[in-house]
Amino acid sequence: MMFDLDFNVISRTWPYLLTGLQYTVQLTVIAAIGGTFFGTLLAMARLSSFKPLALFAAGYVNLMRSVPLLLVIFWFYFLVPVIIQSITKSEYPIQIGADRSAYITFIMFEAAYFCEIMRAGIQSITRGQVNAGYALGFTYWQSMRLVILPQAFRNMLPILLTQTIVLFQDVSLVSLLNVTDFVGAAVKIAQRDSRIVELYLFVAIVYFALSYTLSFLVKRLQKRIAIIR
Repeated sequence: MMFDLDFNVISRTWPYLLTGLQYTVQLTVIAAIGGTFFGTLLAMARLSSFKPLALFAAGYVNLMRSVPLLLVIFWFYFLVPVIIQSITKSEYPIQIGADRSAYITFIMFEAAYFCEIMRAGIQSITRGQVNAGYALGFTYWQSMRLVILPQAFRNMLPILLTQTIVLFQDVSLVSLLNVTDFVGAAVKIAQRDSRIVELYLFVAIVYFALSYTLSFLVKRLQKRIAIIR
């Protein structure tokens, strides 16, 4: 019943919840930066005229985009140590750890999505600007670094930020590895104090408030970029 709810549990456990929220934001930022970096490299590889490199990048992206993130997390956490053990012939599986698995998995997974975003951004730049770079004596990599990528990042920034908001929501999956993110902290408190409704409702409100605010700011940014164009 609603009159049985005790929201004082939130104020009592707020420092622990805040620690979990800080972890969620930290993992989101690091995964977004790493995903953007490797995603950009993958995008350039997919657009490369060197076919083996382009096929490898395309295969990686298609694989990651075709498998649920939860399975990727479990595969890396449970299977990679066993695979490394079989390769190194060690006596016991190497313990990668839940935290390290979370960071590596999210960077690997998000790189595939950021790759497609950056590939669209690179292809949105007219061929004439590429030729202009070559006319100035730039190499392919110099043209990419000085001419193409800055414009691609600007064009795709709203979409990159939107994907980061999705990433922020997906980070809650690491709680299944017993990592104390925001959701994981709430789950532990809810089970300990038997206040599942209060904690889950609070988490939902926080996620909604942050995601809605960030989405609103992204829309404002998208309008400003459209005006600049």
